[in-house]
Amino acid sequence: MHLARFPRTRLAHLPTPLEPMPRLSEALGGPNLYVKRDDCTGLASGGNKTRKLEFLIADALQQGADTVITQGAVQSNHARQTAAAAARVGLACELHFENRIIDPDEDYLNSGNVFLDRMFDANIQHHPRGADMNAIMEAQAEELRSAGRKPYVIPGGGSNPVGALGYVNCAIELLTQANDMGLKIDRVVHATGSAGTQAGLVAGLCATNANIPVLGIGVNAPEDVQVPRVYDLACATAELIGAPGCVREQDVVANCNYIGDGYGIPTEGMKEALLMLARLEGLLFDPVYSGKGLAGMIDMIRQGEFQGENVVFLHTGGSAALFGYLDELL
Repeated sequence: MHLARFPRTRLAHLPTPLEPMPRLSEALGGPNLYVKRDDCTGLASGGNKTRKLEFLIADALQQGADTVITQGAVQSNHARQTAAAAARVGLACELHFENRIIDPDEDYLNSGNVFLDRMFDANIQHHPRGADMNAIMEAQAEELRSAGRKPYVIPGGGSNPVGALGYVNCAIELLTQANDMGLKIDRVVHATGSAGTQAGLVAGLCATNANIPVLGIGVNAPEDVQVPRVYDLACATAELIGAPGCVREQDVVANCNYIGDGYGIPTEGMKEALLMLARLEGLLFDPVYSGKGLAGMIDMIRQGEFQGENVVFLHTGGSAALFGYLDELL
């Protein structure tokens, strides 16, 4: 794979660290646990979306865009990183928030990521739960085009084949680090939502014949929805990088048993996981994505999964969202 043939705007601090988690490993008494620190990508307090935005923003600039439009939940990590990336390169940024939480408090509506979005001068619009966010973004894009502007629409999570290139690149980076460390990775685990992170990892690892399985812990959709979503995007990404057919259906695995009452709604397992990682490893994870991913991995270890394996948990960042959940966590 020669990713240099794709336009790219350098936004991230790469490579991100690959570190052992010895105290968590000891506490759980199962696999040897490592963390891939994509909370350290640097842009606007970091997170996994920065890798995707390197390729998406470059594509927007190549197309002559003057505005980016994207969508997510109110405390969207993706929205925060998109707003920062747009500010970095001089693009206007339009954010559309779906209000997925019933009766949100002021911390959720105005603190955390939302506060940072405003610092980056993004324009924010709120929409009711269940709104057709893609149609809303396209309607605004058409309005801007009619006014002589040049908008570029980024899907939620930055999850399309162009954005997924960021995690093809991460797969290559992870393999290089593991080879340099002499670390045989038996499994990669991470939170999976809009599908781009998992799709990119799967496409990258399959295209390089790494033989490392990826397990996504679902945060918003049931397995029968999430798995086809990831598979289709992984196949499209593999075709984009010149490796069509390398992804098989069995390469896409998602466990969606840890969503709880819905996207962004805290669970007891998530709360326990966040406090464990903070108090055992000094690491901050977010309450929506990585927190539920950790909760799933921890519960599976307690059930006897991954025994004796070297497991890498991909930290997708998002600690800024903790401030939107103050009353829920402590």
